[in-house]
Amino acid sequence: MVQFEELKLAVLELEPEIKDLEDALGLKACKSEIEQLEYKAAEPGFWDDTENSQKVLQRTGLLKNKVENYDNLVGAYEDTLALIELGNEEEDLSLLDEAKEEYEKVKAELEAQRLSTLLTGEYDKNNAILTFHAGSGGTEAQDWAEMLYRMYGRWAERHNFKVKAVDYLDGDVAGLKSAVLLVEGENAYGYLKSEAGVHRLVRISPFDSSGRRQTSFASLEVMPEIQKDTSIVIPDEDIEMQVYRSSGAGGQKVNKTSSAVRLTHKPTGIVVASQIERNQFQNREIAMQMLISKLVEIKEKEHLEKIEDIKGVQKEITWGSQIRSYVFMPYTLVKDHRTKFETANVSAVMDGDLDGFINAYLKAENQETLESGE
Repeated sequence: MVQFEELKLAVLELEPEIKDLEDALGLKACKSEIEQLEYKAAEPGFWDDTENSQKVLQRTGLLKNKVENYDNLVGAYEDTLALIELGNEEEDLSLLDEAKEEYEKVKAELEAQRLSTLLTGEYDKNNAILTFHAGSGGTEAQDWAEMLYRMYGRWAERHNFKVKAVDYLDGDVAGLKSAVLLVEGENAYGYLKSEAGVHRLVRISPFDSSGRRQTSFASLEVMPEIQKDTSIVIPDEDIEMQVYRSSGAGGQKVNKTSSAVRLTHKPTGIVVASQIERNQFQNREIAMQMLISKLVEIKEKEHLEKIEDIKGVQKEITWGSQIRSYVFMPYTLVKDHRTKFETANVSAVMDGDLDGFINAYLKAENQETLESGE
């Protein structure tokens, strides 16, 4: 039947791209490394060094996941062809819609895995630390900051990343003043780095009895989690430490003792905080790791030779430089001002459907790199 034949041709066009993807993902090297790691894990005394054994197991899991995802893509491609063949042989048009749906899924998964090959930055594979700040505007802005906090949490869950609330400062009436999320998983930073910046909301305020339209702002800072680096030493005299009582994050259970730690890096004014653990020592360790991550990120962005060359951090947020606008009223639209990607499905975006925006940014970034010849 002509409908099935046309769909079959469209599916077959994906085959060369799927084969090219295998090389782009470096799957042969992945399988070889998995064998080496599994051999290492079987050696006597492997579990004596807990920290190293955990790293080996984590790396093995990441590599196996990459191979499995590709194998699942190939399987879905072959199953789609088989479904088309069945529908064509049986002349059963009732299978056509299902076959089309499967074709779209294969196309989407191929695109997602292909985009992952663009994440070649030094820290792209790292976990991501997200820091949210409400802009000026009181309750309205604090509520918007909490909406963003939830949105990125939902995005992470959709992609099977682990999410930890590291710090959370409640708003005066609703929402949050500031918060920190740790998103754990391969390429978390590579995907989320595009989301850093100021986010603008336009809506009818639920906190205004007059029902007036309000514009609110919140900022998101994204930095890679840098693993322990003994080459980076921050003198004790450069750190000011404060201890405070933890506060809840949207109903989540957070320890209510005075174990939360806030560190200020005096030379730059950078402030980091952690309240995720139950004692000051552990929270200080986490906060120090966040501080090192932030300093390394600044060092790389400013092309500095060493941490000590960082002169200071501009803490003021420029509200005119928003990267994205979210309009709830008088119409619905979410638009990225850098890539021009947009969608009218605000509800889906606020529920974590951000892949369109992230993919558009990665494609634009890759194109810019190709054109510059780097």
